Amino acid sequence: MIILGMSDRSKRKSYQPKEKRNPPMPINNQTKKTSIAVLSMLICSVCIALSPWFALADQESTVREKYPNLSTGMFDGAVLAPLEKGMVLVADWLLISEADLLQTVAAEEPELQKQLAKDLFFVLEQVTIRRLLVREAKMEGPGQEGMDDENLIDQFLEKKFEGLSASDEEINAFYQKNKKTMGDASLEDLRESIRENLVEEKREEAVAAYIAKLSDSLKVRIDSKWVEEQNRIALDNPVDKARGTGKPTVVEFGATGCVPCDMMQPILDGLRKNYKDRLNVVFVHVGEEQVLAGRYGIRAIPAQVFFDAGGREVFRHIGFFAADEVNKQLIAMGVSK
Repeated sequence: MIILGMSDRSKRKSYQPKEKRNPPMPINNQTKKTSIAVLSMLICSVCIALSPWFALADQESTVREKYPNLSTGMFDGAVLAPLEKGMVLVADWLLISEADLLQTVAAEEPELQKQLAKDLFFVLEQVTIRRLLVREAKMEGPGQEGMDDENLIDQFLEKKFEGLSASDEEINAFYQKNKKTMGDASLEDLRESIRENLVEEKREEAVAAYIAKLSDSLKVRIDSKWVEEQNRIALDNPVDKARGTGKPTVVEFGATGCVPCDMMQPILDGLRKNYKDRLNVVFVHVGEEQVLAGRYGIRAIPAQVFFDAGGREVFRHIGFFAADEVNKQLIAMGVSK
């Protein structure tokens, strides 16, 4: 699985033992799986750590320089160069072809294939991470016969990052931060659910840091013509179109039926009314745009992401965000009514 499954709400990990409690909703279906499904959520964490990843020649263009809104950060420093026909990425021992990416897309559910086909650059990022982890897992030694890549990665990372924990202080802090959206549920009602989710979050961060470490020595080259075409295709979506308008943008990633998401809708309507032509306000339904949500590293909903007039992300928040707090953030960005 490449993209976070959004359709089966019954399998979605949740802090919600009572109907009235409405904290941010994790959107990963299988929290114990850290193959491509979870890797898609790790991209944002990985990209921060990978900024110095690539050793480059001064005269060569990089993905970041030429296509600043395309990469999630992982390939910002990758060199753009003509490669052999059909080849997309070359990095030391790592070779990835366009056929590899299309095969990955074809293995997905039909409703996701169309989305993935429009964002093969994102697929490339995830396939790269998967191959890095498979290679590392296989170097661990015997006992892996007959295992597919997904189970191999799961077993490897489960063993490598066992023993992570969440303290009572961390659990209490999470509860207090989200208390307004939790209805009548007490801390004791939610303690174990919160603990599990905080541990999973730490695990994701640990995996991201580990991938960054693995990647430090790679010298990545990506086919320049292929990237040019993928940039044209991938940016044809509401978020990237808004980022390219020269105006600040607020993007809400959410879903219908998610109570804190529904609570955000009047606030978004107020922003559209009060800021009119000075601000883009975009809503992305993560159940309908799994790939776009994955590309922007959305782990839980609702999520609000703020971009400045140059399309650069300056702030993000997870959970219900009161109107006063939204307006404070806009003022800090220099946006006035």
